[in-house]
Amino acid sequence: MPVNLTSPAAADLLPVSGVLLGTAEANIKRPNRKDLLIIRLDDGATVAGVFTTNRFCAAPVTVAKDHLAAAKGIRALVVNTGNANAGTGEQGMAAALTTCTEVAKLMACSPEQVLPYSTGVIMEPLPVEKIVAGLPQAVANLTADNWHNAAHAIMTTDIVAKGASRQVVIGGQTVTVTGIAKGSGMIHPNMATMLGYIATDAAVPQALLQTMVKAAADASFNSITVDGDTSTNDALMLIASGKSGVAITEENCAELQAAINAVAIHLAQAIVRDGEGATKFMTITVEGARDVAEAKQIGYAVARSPLVKTAFFASDPNLGRILAAIGYAGVNDLDVTRLKLYLDDVLVAENGGRAASYQEADGARVMQQEDITVRVVLDRGVATGTVWTCDFSYDYVKINASYRS
Repeated sequence: MPVNLTSPAAADLLPVSGVLLGTAEANIKRPNRKDLLIIRLDDGATVAGVFTTNRFCAAPVTVAKDHLAAAKGIRALVVNTGNANAGTGEQGMAAALTTCTEVAKLMACSPEQVLPYSTGVIMEPLPVEKIVAGLPQAVANLTADNWHNAAHAIMTTDIVAKGASRQVVIGGQTVTVTGIAKGSGMIHPNMATMLGYIATDAAVPQALLQTMVKAAADASFNSITVDGDTSTNDALMLIASGKSGVAITEENCAELQAAINAVAIHLAQAIVRDGEGATKFMTITVEGARDVAEAKQIGYAVARSPLVKTAFFASDPNLGRILAAIGYAGVNDLDVTRLKLYLDDVLVAENGGRAASYQEADGARVMQQEDITVRVVLDRGVATGTVWTCDFSYDYVKINASYRS
């Protein structure tokens, strides 16, 4: 079961004026489940995004990036689960473009104004005929308060749907931010096997929106790992409808950026808490680094170590595994005699070895918790970086061994 995580109530996901969402059961992989989503945007909305850096990126990633670059004004996003349309060559590109064309017919716009997204099994042909057949159903139930159903429609191995909303007052007016995401396994930057869609009713120029979505991704989805695998299909999209009438500039964007970051961090942490087979949620914080990149480099070495992750699953304070991961992180001039390692409030290591005050019973006590913080103090600078991860359980192997069945 997910670690201290429940699906949001429908009423908690606030509508964003100028954004409508509709879902359908297209039977892409399994019957009787929502697996198709359309997000319709009012004319004048701006859209920005960040995508996977995997060189085997999926056809919909390529098409979405091309359509964004065309700058014709995005009017719709379409998402299918059950099939990633990745590793599918020219056939996959044709299928992604066909999907855009069919959505465009229903939205009365051009195909270049549609962004496609897919998630699911890699290297299988996209059943585009099922998607096309399901589109009218998704269009028929387009509503502003459909975020809850939309969150369910994009799930794959997720156990719970993921969504969050925030509101902030800017210039005396209320601005809403709502987002959904999916992801559970194959999670690691850059970015992670995830799809995320965040919308605000503020008016944000596209160039500034691109800066803001990159900042949100770095604070959230680029700070998580479940298993160290980076997917072919990742995308985080930020939509600004402008319907609130609040105009955002570089001078007044800080409050909106904070709200967007808060939604993104909530969604990213939810992905880790719902990591395939997860029983523990771990925060790895590295302090006193020379820069944030160094802090995250060490944090990720700890967070993706199978030996560290399995020790946490077993609640076994075999904490020398953490020291080993720090040591092979690639910081070649690291002075381990200055380093301190804490497990929550328990000092575990200092002066190059086990702390004199450390008792294994204290480590065992912390390891029993579902939420655990690992704190590494390097004493070589002022930068801090945080990474969120989960443990490896027996169920992770079971889930991924039977993923296609």
